[in-house]
Amino acid sequence: MRTSLRKCPKCVRYTLRERCRLCDTRTDTPIPPRYSPEDRYGEYRRRLRKESERHG
Repeated sequence: MRTSLRKCPKCVRYTLRERCRLCDTRTDTPIPPRYSPEDRYGEYRRRLRKESERHG
């Protein structure tokens, strides 16, 4: 069984659980995805980031 460190975006605490024990928010992995020169989805990810910055 593989476990990975997770981070709660709301209360900024680290945990190994899918949901934070304190605020019951879904946790995320704080580690960015690995870089690959053959990144098939990089164009879409950059476009989504640009759109969210424009609207947010």
